Amino acid sequence: MLKKRPGIVVREMEIDDLAAVFHLGEKLFTARSVPNLYRTWDEHEIVQLFDSDRELCLVAESDDRIVGFALGTTVEKDRSAWKYGLLTWMGVAPDLQRAGVGDRLFRQIRERMEKMGVNMMIIDTESDNLPGLHFFRKLGFGKPEEHIYLSLNLSGQKKAGNHKKENGST
Repeated sequence: MLKKRPGIVVREMEIDDLAAVFHLGEKLFTARSVPNLYRTWDEHEIVQLFDSDRELCLVAESDDRIVGFALGTTVEKDRSAWKYGLLTWMGVAPDLQRAGVGDRLFRQIRERMEKMGVNMMIIDTESDNLPGLHFFRKLGFGKPEEHIYLSLNLSGQKKAGNHKKENGST
C-alpha cells in the first residue's frame, strides 16, 4: 500500500547537506542489512561525487529534513559515441519508502543526464534486493545482466588466532 506523499522538494545537493546524506546512507547501507555490498558507503565517495558531478547529486527534502538522495556520475569511453550515466547511490529514509520520494529523485537525475547527452543509464544492485529490483523495473530498467563477484564480509568477525599470546602460546 502506498503511503501518503509528503511535501517533498528535490534539489541539487549543497555542501551543508553532505553530513545529512552521509548519515542517512549509514542507516541504509550497513554491513548487516546489505552483507554482500561490494562498495563501501563512505564520506570520501560522497565528497568525490559532489566535487566532480555536483549537478548529479540530488537530495529530497521534507520539513527541513533530508529524506532521500540520488548520487550519479557520467562515463565516456574512448572511441565510443556513447555516454553512460551511472546512478551510483540512491536512498530514501525508511519511513518514506514507497511514498514517491525515490520516483521523484529518479526523474530528476534522469532528466539531468538526458540534458548532458547520456545515451544509457546504468544501475547495479544485489540480486536479492527484491524491492530495489522491482523499483527499477517499474522505472523501465530491463535486460538484467548477471555477473558474479565474490565477497567476504569481515565486519564483526573475530580473526582466527586472536586469542594467542604474543609468544605463540595459546
